[in-house]
Amino acid sequence: MAMVRRAARLVRSFGLLVLFLAAALFGTASGVIFASIDDLPQIAALESYNPGTTTRVLGSDGSVIEVLSNERRQIISYDQIPPVLRNAIISAEDDEFFTHGGVSFKRIGATVVKRSIGMQKSGGASTLTQMLARGLFLTNDPTIERKIKEILLALQIEKAYTKEQIFTMFCNKIFLGQGANGVEEASQTYFGKHARELTLDEAAVIAGIIQSPSRQNPFKDLTLTKRRRDYTLGRMATERYITAAEADAAKKRPIVTVGQSVAPSLAPYFKETLRIYLEDRYGATAVSEGGLVIQTGLDAKLQRVANAALDEELRRLDKLRGYRRPPVYVEKSGRSLETYAASLNREPVENEYVPSVVTSVAGKVVLVQTGRWKGTIDAAGYEWTKLRADDVVRRGSMVEVKVLKTDAKAGTFTAKLDQGLVPTGVQGAVLAIDNHTGQILVMIGGSSFYDTISSKGSQFNRALQARRQVGSLFKPFVFTAAIDKGMTAADIIIDEPKDYLPGPNQPLYSPKNYENDYEGPMTLRHVLAHSRNVPTVKLMDILTPEAVVPYARALGIQSPIPAFLSTAIGAAEGTLLEMTSAYSAYPNQGVRMEPITIVKVMDREGNVLEENYPEPHEALKADTAAILTSMFESVVKGGTASSVLDLNWPLGGKTGTTDDFTDAWFVGFDPDITVGVWIGLDQKKTLGDKMAGAQVALPVWKTIMKSWIERRRAELPEKPSFPRPSNVVDYVMPDGKTEVFIAGTAPGKPVIEKH
Repeated sequence: MAMVRRAARLVRSFGLLVLFLAAALFGTASGVIFASIDDLPQIAALESYNPGTTTRVLGSDGSVIEVLSNERRQIISYDQIPPVLRNAIISAEDDEFFTHGGVSFKRIGATVVKRSIGMQKSGGASTLTQMLARGLFLTNDPTIERKIKEILLALQIEKAYTKEQIFTMFCNKIFLGQGANGVEEASQTYFGKHARELTLDEAAVIAGIIQSPSRQNPFKDLTLTKRRRDYTLGRMATERYITAAEADAAKKRPIVTVGQSVAPSLAPYFKETLRIYLEDRYGATAVSEGGLVIQTGLDAKLQRVANAALDEELRRLDKLRGYRRPPVYVEKSGRSLETYAASLNREPVENEYVPSVVTSVAGKVVLVQTGRWKGTIDAAGYEWTKLRADDVVRRGSMVEVKVLKTDAKAGTFTAKLDQGLVPTGVQGAVLAIDNHTGQILVMIGGSSFYDTISSKGSQFNRALQARRQVGSLFKPFVFTAAIDKGMTAADIIIDEPKDYLPGPNQPLYSPKNYENDYEGPMTLRHVLAHSRNVPTVKLMDILTPEAVVPYARALGIQSPIPAFLSTAIGAAEGTLLEMTSAYSAYPNQGVRMEPITIVKVMDREGNVLEENYPEPHEALKADTAAILTSMFESVVKGGTASSVLDLNWPLGGKTGTTDDFTDAWFVGFDPDITVGVWIGLDQKKTLGDKMAGAQVALPVWKTIMKSWIERRRAELPEKPSFPRPSNVVDYVMPDGKTEVFIAGTAPGKPVIEKH
């Protein structure tokens, strides 16, 4: 009996202790709650809540070519979220969503108990409404104060909005990995389809990502993704949204994504140029979340052709410089080879390059894997390295391969080994401008904005920022001055050795021709067509450098131009943008249009914030421009660029090569566009013997122009021609050849010499 009384006293004492602790906890919680009430965000802001949306860049045809936002998002309505996805999310994250009032105190209690006995370390108690409140108004700090605020906000949200509205806001707000925000963007990112088109197992993947989007998305770790997907399917069966048989069948199906974790940027250097300008003018938030629409003149089709053409040429030149063993090995990453290979998830496309992991080297055969695809490289595929297979790569090597043939059913492909392009290797740049508007149609600023092998790249835009020695590209400015001052394309000048005294106590300047030969008397047209150095310097001496430099300035060259004789054959420096823009004035009757990157900027409601119209500059007289355009045509018809004559189109242009073959250029045009190409190394080193503009840059230009011409032939009723003012006339010379003159200038002038 005494033992019973002692037990009763202990129970009463323990009960009092529990009540005391409960009161203390209640008092503490109450204090925190009352302190937090005044500090709560106003959910009235949700009335005007407009989640950040993607800033889209439109090309010349109105299609979306780039997105500038760090967070990609597409807003959809409740009805556009399919029932299968709704059910998957509710099953995986909040099975009582439609019955609780914003907070599940039962789940909170269960979580507290589990944590107190060590069964659970974190998570597990928040409802979808709480997650929405946290995502919109709070941080993820694991504090009691934040949790109480989250609960209070969730209760307020539930009172103010319907369950459908809350669920829709959650589905549009939630981060789902790989830069995808909201279920629509995630559906597009992982499966290449709208949310409304998701299948059962695809919907379970999306729902499963919510718990840990950075770790469990299919482009990060397919094993974790499958585990979470199968859990979601099991929960859907438990909640009776699907049958157990349907869940089991879905679990057996492989996870098939669109095969690419991040879509490669079409024009990364152009995109970065836009981003810098827009953030400076409108602010980073407006660009990343404002849903701006940026209209540009970028020609997506031509950009793709230019990307491929430059890439192929740079890879060719890079291989000539020797093989580089793969710099990255999987075992150094701390991840299994299989997990690493699966994370690449790039769909092999024939004639395109993909990063892959070497899984084994068997004799002369190299086996690789990218995503679910397994590839084979035979001896011919790495023959260019001049090494044995086991000297070229080893298991775990990260390589880049060119896909030759694919078998989608088997999930296999054959390939050739490549080594990718690196920022320290051969570089190149391409720029295309509309002659009549100045709109930039193509921009490439380097070999690799982001390198897939080393995870490094070069954001330095060589199309806009690199001042390089222009070589023979400067010569047309000398001939422009000559024609404008009354000379003609038929005038004769002597190609013979000559020394010049630059100034007191200076060594003699003795220019040489590229071929180190001399051809005697020749016309100015022939000099330009065949890029003869010695007669060009002689012409510069006749005109004087001080008279020539202003013509380059009038054509938009802003880089320093030394008034030296050597400038005539390329001692000066300039950017690809300057040279391409300058050349575009010749086929446009001497009018240079200011280059335009942005045509129009609109906000998300369609209001125009900025609009840029063509801005003309009268650079040259129309008749002078017409004569020079005709001389540029001779470069193509029988000069240094005659390899493009088979395009059978009105074309003109000029090759450019510098001493020691450090810079290779070609800038040329048709009646409508001007395209410039530069290739070289960032450090002033040689590309190799005989790597001149005609051999290195011109092939890239030809590929781009061939694509452009094919399109124009389909669009135009007849072949176009270069415009010519009425005072520019043809004249049959004594030798029977036709020459072009400005009316009033007589043919057959005497030999030009300076006495």
